[in-house]
Amino acid sequence: MTPSRHRAPRKVSLKCRVLLAVAVSGSLAGCAGSGLVPTDPIVPDTTLNLTPSLTIALEKIVFWGAYAGVAYLVLDPLAPNWEIEVAAFPDSHYHMSLKMKRVYAGGAGESRVVFHQRARELMRGGGYNGYQVLEYTEGMESSVLGSQRVSQGVIRLTRNDSP
Repeated sequence: MTPSRHRAPRKVSLKCRVLLAVAVSGSLAGCAGSGLVPTDPIVPDTTLNLTPSLTIALEKIVFWGAYAGVAYLVLDPLAPNWEIEVAAFPDSHYHMSLKMKRVYAGGAGESRVVFHQRARELMRGGGYNGYQVLEYTEGMESSVLGSQRVSQGVIRLTRNDSP
């Protein structure tokens, strides 16, 4: 009875992205005084004339773009909010554990909806007609990195054998 994970594939985890960003910025900062990085600026000192009265420095555009890119990597709005582990037991019983990602922008109240969606997927995939929720709990798990929403429950898949 090995648990299975139901999660959309992700190319690089959040921890890897943050570590990569820190490593790159640290290595560039360390190379600045060693002569490995040219003394000329990477971003030229120029301004963009959007209108006759509005000019924006190219440096500001690059920095705001970098900030937006880092925010996108951390929040990753296209990643699933919930990680689901499913363990099958005898007599058509299934235990589901759900964990919400630590950094999110919405979806905090959808645990029960995600639980029932996964239960219906198991029901349809196994050719069952229904399911019963035997247990369901929601809570918060605290750690050094912050709290994380969790929920878990047990369902029993049912069949209606009458014609």
